[in-house]
Amino acid sequence: MHRVEPSHTPTRRCLASGASLPQRELVRFIVGPDSQIVPDIAGKLPGRGLWVTARRKDVEMACDQNLFSRAARAQVIVPDDLCDLVGKLLRRNCLGLIGLSRKAGELITGFEKVKSCLGAGQAAVLICAADAGSDGREKLFRFAKDLPKIQAFSSAELSAALGRENVVHIALKDGGLAHRLVKEARRLASFEYEYETAGVSGDGQAQN
Repeated sequence: MHRVEPSHTPTRRCLASGASLPQRELVRFIVGPDSQIVPDIAGKLPGRGLWVTARRKDVEMACDQNLFSRAARAQVIVPDDLCDLVGKLLRRNCLGLIGLSRKAGELITGFEKVKSCLGAGQAAVLICAADAGSDGREKLFRFAKDLPKIQAFSSAELSAALGRENVVHIALKDGGLAHRLVKEARRLASFEYEYETAGVSGDGQAQN
């Protein structure tokens, strides 16, 4: 699954590092009505955006060094659990996209069905539960070749996202949701593991 990088990629400046990075590699925050810092994972909440690289250590630095208040030019309230909240919201965002893919009819589950989908060249993304058996995972990886492969979620998380039991293997067909999921899974991996390929492998890219 390949997409051509747009000629102009929106960039934002990270409060912690000072680096200007593609917007998709950062997390947006806003100051809420009660002066509390609020993560805006989808980037749609009203208000001036305060941007931090999607890495736990950068968000921690912004909290510890009072960088949110400096950027907002006002005293703000930073929740004690802000980093944990960001991680939870990034995971929820990815799992929500998986659920939307099911509703859109762009998702297939079950080892044999996923293998057939991969073999027919109809899949754009392979998802294997983090606690999936190694034999089944490796077999599907061979069929998936260079497709993006996501292993960031447990079977319990995937099952809850789809409202089904014992979900272990998933294939997503090509489309906007698949591309968005890979992009968001890379952002989650960057935040949780400090490098964007953790839990997301394969040469395929999903860039908007």
